[in-house]
Amino acid sequence: MASAQWLGLVLALLSSLAASGFPGSPFRLLGKRSLPEGAVNGIEIYSTKINCKVTSRFAHNVVTTRAVNRADTAKEVSFDVELPKTAFITNFTLTIDGVTYPGHVKEKEVAKKQYEKAVSQGKTAGLVKASGRKLEKFTVSVNVAAGSKVTFELTYEELLKRHKGKYEMYLKVQPKQLVKHFEIDAHIFEPQGISMLDAEASFITNDLLGSALTKSFSGKKGHVSFKPSLDQQRSCPTCTDSLLNGDFTITYDVNRESPANIQIVNGYFVHFFAPQGLPVVPKNVVFVIDVSGSMYGRKLEQTKDALLKILEDMREEDHLNFILFSSDVTTWKEHLVQATPENLQEARAFVKSIQDQGSTNLNDGLLRGISMLNTAREEHRVPERSTSIVIMLTDGPTLGKTRPEKIQENVRNAIGGKFPLYNLGFGNNLNYNFLESLALENDGFARRIYEDSDANLQLHGFYEEVANPLLTSVEMEYPKNAILDLTQNSYQHFYDGSEIVVAGRLADEDMNSFKADVKGHGALNDLTFTEEVDLKETEAALKEREYIFGNYIERLWAYLTIEQLLEK
Repeated sequence: MASAQWLGLVLALLSSLAASGFPGSPFRLLGKRSLPEGAVNGIEIYSTKINCKVTSRFAHNVVTTRAVNRADTAKEVSFDVELPKTAFITNFTLTIDGVTYPGHVKEKEVAKKQYEKAVSQGKTAGLVKASGRKLEKFTVSVNVAAGSKVTFELTYEELLKRHKGKYEMYLKVQPKQLVKHFEIDAHIFEPQGISMLDAEASFITNDLLGSALTKSFSGKKGHVSFKPSLDQQRSCPTCTDSLLNGDFTITYDVNRESPANIQIVNGYFVHFFAPQGLPVVPKNVVFVIDVSGSMYGRKLEQTKDALLKILEDMREEDHLNFILFSSDVTTWKEHLVQATPENLQEARAFVKSIQDQGSTNLNDGLLRGISMLNTAREEHRVPERSTSIVIMLTDGPTLGKTRPEKIQENVRNAIGGKFPLYNLGFGNNLNYNFLESLALENDGFARRIYEDSDANLQLHGFYEEVANPLLTSVEMEYPKNAILDLTQNSYQHFYDGSEIVVAGRLADEDMNSFKADVKGHGALNDLTFTEEVDLKETEAALKEREYIFGNYIERLWAYLTIEQLLEK
């Protein structure tokens, strides 16, 4: 939920600077000149640097781009930065001929009108837009006088999520022209120690990447630098356009001598929890699938391909069923069945036979699936130590009880907080906000499945995230008299390869020790994990961490607090 989106606001009108007269840089007519190689429409971007500092999974990123107008007249310069949807923009400035102008936040419609008016008057203005799969696009267009230099600087922060056993940092690289000085520079500090570090680029061969990339890690520190020369940026040996167009991804993980790690700085604490080696809890999964007419063709075929792949990953101790909804609701089996080889073979045949039909009765489809899970538990058709999950996929509106508020009320009452609901929204023509709200208030989350050639891989990738629950009913407990504020500390599930992060504010900074207990239901028994920290030792290590950036735990606490408030 990037800041361009989470408050429904955009960055607008930076200042009332006329293009014909920036302070300290009066408009001046320039003689004809030869443009630098790679310049586009008279604009030369001569420097782009992405500086990343990561401390304990919390990333502080600064994107700085410098350009000069080599043309004889004022030109519009556009800066595009794509940042993760879970990031928050914390600062934005434009510096024109040495004078810095900060950005201001305006409401969306007001911003658009002010932007259009400013540009029509030859003034400097910027506007935020959003798009993309994992990323949001931040776009600023600036009217720059002839001969003037402009520096664009955007700062954003995010908590890196652990996904399939690795922390991932995505950086979009798209300079659109050859850049004399282009660099990605990432410094990582992890008090637990770094166990692996890698970087890859989607737009460049491994051989070429290797000559422009350096990466290293030792103990608690890691470093990644990507600094391609002009020749390495060319799309061909004699071309003047850039091949830098795609994703640059840094992945790493940390050492785990114990299941949890607690860090305390300046009266705030952060608690990371990611146990390993636990047996997988059996799961009872109901797939609620939209088979209405709008799913016809490619969408339905990709859904079926993904379900067939998911069936290959089911464990024999799991239980499953399929609910299909269109105008009516149909089920594969009357009750959940165990994922035996025989039942899985029959399930594959059923999936292959699915066809589209009718309209979209989402409400009744969901309620049928929830009822089936509740009945299975009540009638002891599933293992006592197992967990239930509803996964729904849809691409459109609803028929019957169409009011979203009524559907939410029905689903909330039916689930009763007993298990999570995950919603997958297929395509762009759907009420994704409704699907997201419906999932979040039932301890799950929503994902948008993009209508690309890899949609079936997106569906299967989501399933892999929830395929291996290691703990259920997870409670993170702290001494009541020691805590003033706390982020979310109870979770329906802990999934293999992920991580739970809790942050809070201490009541007394002068405590000698701090203790945390994590309790949860495992596949075989109930488990308790205890972690105790000597605060004097923690403070002694503070200076070592501050070489990255200070007060990161306080910022991480604020980040989690805002994120979870928005989810509510």
